[in-house]
Amino acid sequence: MNIGDVAARSGIPPKTIRYYEDIGLVTPPRDTNGYRVFRETDMHKLAFMGRARALGFTIENCRNLLALWEDKERASADVRNIAKEHLAQIETKIADLNAMRDTLKTLVSSCSGDNRPECPILNNLATIANG
Repeated sequence: MNIGDVAARSGIPPKTIRYYEDIGLVTPPRDTNGYRVFRETDMHKLAFMGRARALGFTIENCRNLLALWEDKERASADVRNIAKEHLAQIETKIADLNAMRDTLKTLVSSCSGDNRPECPILNNLATIANG
């Protein structure tokens, strides 16, 4: 398969596929003309990476998950630990985003949004920045 075929089948753009090759996540052989020749296993790895990245796993997490996926002697606990750590990071981000939302809601509701120059939003931001 060429890069276009693999991109279509895996849902990964060719630029990303080239990047994954550059960092060693996939290593398709080269044909005599120098073009990449992707194997079915490369396509599966790329689809795996696409799904993992869609869940927000880092490249390094993906590298580790891919290694565990290929290791038939792996312990599922190793995979679970990576996923649990990622889940905890997501939950922290959600809590941070909820706090940001609540603060912005309060600021927006405190501003009359009229033609006067007085703005509680800017006053609050200036207080935080200086304080």
